Amino acid sequence: MTLVIRHARPGDAPLVLDFVRALADYEKLAHEVEADAVSIDTALFGAAPKVFCEIAEWNGAPAGFALWFYTFSTFNGRHGIYLEDLFVRPEFRGHGVGKALLADLAQRCIAEGLGRYEWSVLDWNAPSIAFYEAQGARILPEWQRCRVEGTALIRLGSTFPERGRVGETVP
Repeated sequence: MTLVIRHARPGDAPLVLDFVRALADYEKLAHEVEADAVSIDTALFGAAPKVFCEIAEWNGAPAGFALWFYTFSTFNGRHGIYLEDLFVRPEFRGHGVGKALLADLAQRCIAEGLGRYEWSVLDWNAPSIAFYEAQGARILPEWQRCRVEGTALIRLGSTFPERGRVGETVP
């Protein structure tokens, strides 16, 4: 039995989308998935990607994925990694695939001198919480995630004048 963690590569967008949909099903959020293979492909492999993905393969079969991006902490003055999604297909769980994906990104943090490695977990997801804690993660109950999207995002964006161009002042 072999486990390989590799970077996603062009042509993997449909696979990544399959993982996203499977994760959304697990989290009972399938109705929120708007992404398609084209948007995933553009995000991962476009001219200036801002998100990255690792694929776990068990004996050559796609077993899981980790989708992540860089963050920055003003408190420690260094970049970090935010793990947006981690998912292992049910038939591959219990073989160390999730731990390998987490460890792969931890190794990246160490190699690049990054200060933090963070992610979120749904409060009802006891199996994942236990798994993350077993890997040394600290659940931060004092932090609540905030999100602005859709019409609320448009409304918020319209409350301040448009950014000025170089040399212009904004009232």
